[in-house]
Amino acid sequence: MLELRPNCELCDRDLPPDSPYARICSYECTFCAACVDDVLHDVCPNCGGGFQARPIRPAQAWREGTGLVNDPPGDRRRHTPYTREELATFAETLREVPPAGR
Repeated sequence: MLELRPNCELCDRDLPPDSPYARICSYECTFCAACVDDVLHDVCPNCGGGFQARPIRPAQAWREGTGLVNDPPGDRRRHTPYTREELATFAETLREVPPAGR
């Protein structure tokens, strides 16, 4: 099950469980859509993979044992250890390579 991290790891924007602006890579690194598009250029700074929209977990339990009521979002805020310059350099090396080719 996805961890549903609470913030963008770059700009620290809040990304609640129902946010349509949350983006994740296959390792669940979490960034906002603006940072993915404008700074990272669809290149995860941690693994080099691409991003997808994070699914929205239903608030209520439509089936027993599901939903935010049973599986709440994570509360540990994370921040990238890289500077903007390091991020730009890394993204530049991979941005022209489609995620499936990385």
